[in-house]
Amino acid sequence: MSQTQVLARKWRPRNFSELTGQEHVVKALTNALEQNRLHHAYLLTGTRGVGKTTIARILAKSLNCEAGVTAAPCGTCPACLQIDSGSFIDLIELDAASNTQVDNMRELLENTLYAPTSARYKIYIIDEVHMLSKSAFNAMLKTLEEPPAHVKFVLATTDPQKIPITVLSRCLQFNLKQIPQTQIAGHLNKILAQEKIQCDTPSLQLIARAAQGSMRDALSLLDQAIAFGEGCVAEAGVRDMLGSIDQGYLFDLLEALAQRNGLKLLALADEMEAQCLSFDSVLQDLAALLHRLALAQTVPQAINEDTPEYARIFSLAKTFSPDDIQLFYQIALHGRSDLGLAPDEYAGFTMTLMRMLTFMPEDLSANNQPPQVSSMLTKPFNEADTSQQAEPEQKVQPSPDSIRVDLSGLDWPKLTQQLKLTGMAKMLAQHSEAKVLSAENIELYLPDVHKHLLEKKYQDKIQTELNSYFGKPVVLNFIVGSLTGLTPVALQQREEEEKQEQAIAAIEKDPIVQELIEQFDAKLIVPSIKSIQK
Repeated sequence: MSQTQVLARKWRPRNFSELTGQEHVVKALTNALEQNRLHHAYLLTGTRGVGKTTIARILAKSLNCEAGVTAAPCGTCPACLQIDSGSFIDLIELDAASNTQVDNMRELLENTLYAPTSARYKIYIIDEVHMLSKSAFNAMLKTLEEPPAHVKFVLATTDPQKIPITVLSRCLQFNLKQIPQTQIAGHLNKILAQEKIQCDTPSLQLIARAAQGSMRDALSLLDQAIAFGEGCVAEAGVRDMLGSIDQGYLFDLLEALAQRNGLKLLALADEMEAQCLSFDSVLQDLAALLHRLALAQTVPQAINEDTPEYARIFSLAKTFSPDDIQLFYQIALHGRSDLGLAPDEYAGFTMTLMRMLTFMPEDLSANNQPPQVSSMLTKPFNEADTSQQAEPEQKVQPSPDSIRVDLSGLDWPKLTQQLKLTGMAKMLAQHSEAKVLSAENIELYLPDVHKHLLEKKYQDKIQTELNSYFGKPVVLNFIVGSLTGLTPVALQQREEEEKQEQAIAAIEKDPIVQELIEQFDAKLIVPSIKSIQK
């Protein structure tokens, strides 16, 4: 009975033109080979399955092909065929993870003195080179510094930080990157077309995402998907095989969030728990979906039209503001990191959802977008956003007779101290300057640097406190603009600075302090002086 060869081995690239996703390395090595500018030691770094060993073997063929040193080895001569099959006598591959000791390295290095048996160069490929002991690295240094002309080293590692700098400095280093999902999916599609196996686009995208930049992992998963689907690769089967989250759940979560439907959020969480889904994976996929929504809002061309749920992505992108997407993304990331600290995963996941619901702007709805910042810069905030004002009394303009009536003996800094404000609403009030202050009308200017405080819920709290203080509705307007006087915060800072200066002056004039300075050449540490807060 013949045994089927796994896809990762069957479709391993045989030359540089077949490599996927490492164009920067291919270009550099191709130019070096064509110009005969060869180095004696190469270091290939990168995560698993991105092509380190494959590039090393192609380089070995390029150096030993019977057609001569070339960037395009023939693939048909005995040297190329033997390298492909792993039987080339002058290609020595060593797994440093299994041969860490100095004795193994000394034995290998002693063999470098002998000329190749039949090849042009003797090639040493040392995989996971960072696993070598310190003594083994020291033994390697001399050979790396003055190698025989017929020897080439190709070192590969997933952790270059553990390689001594003395070794790194003697190698030509290439950093292999993780292969983008689109390139992995495209490569898998080509392979399945030649294997004459049916597939759909979403299934390949799921496999490409699960591979996390590793082509070898993607091919292994594809082998598994073919077996799971009995010769057919389909989205439903791949999703079951990978245990992936049904994207429908994620869209439903965000739609329930937009509707402020906490009961629906919990019901969806219950459904996912009943299906034994990993809430860690749910939050990971939710963050990935929020990333796609952010792209749809800012760079819509980045979303491929073949992307599953393309229409639904753009529909949700219109539902939330960019700030909301950024907030939810951060909450999802923090929620995922906090899962291990939660009483259980379900509690940690639902708490993350409740956090998103709690911190949503109160005026968000599916068809009601927050005002653009540009409108805030030219109009009073209440005028720029009258569609979102809930209280009708805030829309009523005062009569001309009631404007510029001064409050006797009361200014804005003193008024903010009497209002029962906390949190961000207090910050908004303290960073504002009153340009108009009367019992009927208050106009506050806010510097541009603090315009992020202009959220309706903070204004509403100030409005409520002012109405309560004056015993009647007060028209409150915020304008983003330059200040001419002092805000409550600036006034408080000035008072604290004056107190600090007085404290320093008092210490400097103290007779005991002056005597210590004169007799013992003591120095006064000014930053250590603190005024006494009364």
